[in-house]
Amino acid sequence: MIIKKLFIALLAIICVSLETNAEVRLPQLFQSGMVVQRGKPIPVWGWAEKGEQVSITFQKKTYTTTADGKGRWRIDLPKMKAGGPYTLEVRGEREEVREITDILIGDVWLLSGQSNIDVTIERVYPQYVNEIDQFDNDKIRLFRVQNETSTHGVKDDIRRTNINWKPLTKQNAWLFSAVGSFLGKRMFEKNKVPQGIIVNSWGGTPIEAWISADSLQKDYPMLVKRATFYQSDEYVRAQMQANGAASRQWNEMLEGQEARGEKQAGRDYLFASLGYDDNSWQTVNQDNWSWRGTGSVWLRQHIIIDKEHAGKPARLLLGTLYDQDVTYLNGQQIGSTGYQYPPRRYDIPEGLLKEGDNVIAIRFINKSGAAHFIPQKPYMLCFGEDRFSQNPMPKDVIPLYKMWKMHIGVEMPSCPSGDVSLQNIPTTLFNAVLYPLAPYAISGIVWYQGESNTGNPAPYADYLKKLMGCWRDRWQDQQMPFCIVQLANYDGRQQTGFPRPIVYPAEPTNSGWAQLREAQRTAAKADAYAELAVINDLGETIDIHPLRKKEVAERIGLCFDRLVFNDKKVSLSPEVVATEIQDDKLILTLDQPIQSGTLQEFELAGSDGKFHNAEATADGNRITILSPLTSHLSPLKLRYAWKDDPKATVRSLTGLPMSSFEININK
Repeated sequence: MIIKKLFIALLAIICVSLETNAEVRLPQLFQSGMVVQRGKPIPVWGWAEKGEQVSITFQKKTYTTTADGKGRWRIDLPKMKAGGPYTLEVRGEREEVREITDILIGDVWLLSGQSNIDVTIERVYPQYVNEIDQFDNDKIRLFRVQNETSTHGVKDDIRRTNINWKPLTKQNAWLFSAVGSFLGKRMFEKNKVPQGIIVNSWGGTPIEAWISADSLQKDYPMLVKRATFYQSDEYVRAQMQANGAASRQWNEMLEGQEARGEKQAGRDYLFASLGYDDNSWQTVNQDNWSWRGTGSVWLRQHIIIDKEHAGKPARLLLGTLYDQDVTYLNGQQIGSTGYQYPPRRYDIPEGLLKEGDNVIAIRFINKSGAAHFIPQKPYMLCFGEDRFSQNPMPKDVIPLYKMWKMHIGVEMPSCPSGDVSLQNIPTTLFNAVLYPLAPYAISGIVWYQGESNTGNPAPYADYLKKLMGCWRDRWQDQQMPFCIVQLANYDGRQQTGFPRPIVYPAEPTNSGWAQLREAQRTAAKADAYAELAVINDLGETIDIHPLRKKEVAERIGLCFDRLVFNDKKVSLSPEVVATEIQDDKLILTLDQPIQSGTLQEFELAGSDGKFHNAEATADGNRITILSPLTSHLSPLKLRYAWKDDPKATVRSLTGLPMSSFEININK
């Protein structure tokens, strides 16, 4: 008993000592190099011992407050003009001064969503080689919020790491959001003030994960219950451990079986070597996937290198592959990628390519699904100083053949998955990575998401309304500007492995992607402080992560020119403002002139609800549509670009495409 009392007393002394030396703490966003928002009060907040006095000194003025009963404190600095660099000093009662240096005042933008925000400068580099090579602007600062989830309610701060604000350089931006980097550059060039880019995104996440529980509770109580289910740490831990064990077991089985007789002692796979005799292997076409399988598949292709190219460094472009690959040249590994989406761009060192016969060997590894190449991507060897560029393509290239030698390595069942992806559970990202960012002053928000909701687009417009509402509530700013980036054109169904002829115009059909674009359009249109960035001409039919991110950033910038800076000269994508029936014609009036000529992608439906393709022409700000309906049916509904992968034929005079839509026709 005496020992127990002594232990408790000692613990109390330690706790008092810790409290006495408690550090005044700031949120993770507050670091040297930060950018704070011009023209708005600048909240500075943090934590200290309850009742402790905290003072801030900024631009030769000192501001003081006292931590509340929970140890929280906040000081709002007055509105300031763009400038810097400045130093912020924070002082508690019992500690040294903490300095945050190199602070700039300018515009701050928050970018959020899923993987198309995540796409990095490294990924898009071949599109913009010269521009990215010249990235070097200390007035543009980048900050990446680290991924984290919370099923137990909101967090006070984002995850603390050594990640901090960094100036825009090629090196700093290499693994940073391409959209964010180009937006910062574009806005700096437009407004000539410092730019802060905060990226807070997570690939593959649905919109529900980014909405607060309070916002979902009334209309979607089952979503909140689903989130509550995952509050069991024991269950989540058990599921994750089971998934890890299954993955390890699958890998061990694959490697153990494939290694038998196929590896050279202490070296890599025999199948990768130049001298291996593959004459008995089956010949297959990379666009016909009858050879595919779960487990491992080996493909080999012989290429003849002439004297001019022998020994020179090169870059091997292998398009995009599903799923994992390890790639070899003449038995030497030159690259590997662990999942399907990144383009395969593997550099070949000087001296590895030989005059005469060379062999490329690819080891596919698929835990589920079937190994395959993605069509319409570049497959070639690139030489010369311009080999890193794909816009334009290098001048000196050797295309690969579509035909490969194929051998099944090990056939395996699909790997069991008990994975718990907490980032996909409703409210978890709002709790962990959105809530803690406020009230950091920002100029506007980019929301670039939707791909993960195309399977159930019906509630998306309401979800988006709730997201904008709860985020504005969090910042206590009901006029917070939002730029909604609409889904790009994409058709994953083209990745069938058996190329099918594309008939145009295609017969009308329903489209989850078009329905979600319509939800984005209607939600933005209904919100006075939101604009829609239409990008249905910037996608790629077979790639859910299109590379033209600079153009996306430019259209986001146009939205903010109008929303934030009230630039009335800015024209965005054309919109229909009136409809009129004249005999067998439907006349649309738009809000601006468009490019004249024949148009496609219009569909009309009568009282039977069946849509038919319709011919259309443009002149000035009017579109004339000929009704394809029989005489007893009057057009009641009109659709435009209602496909996963539409052709954007309606363009403004500046080239911006019109959004897809479905509207009722006013008689």
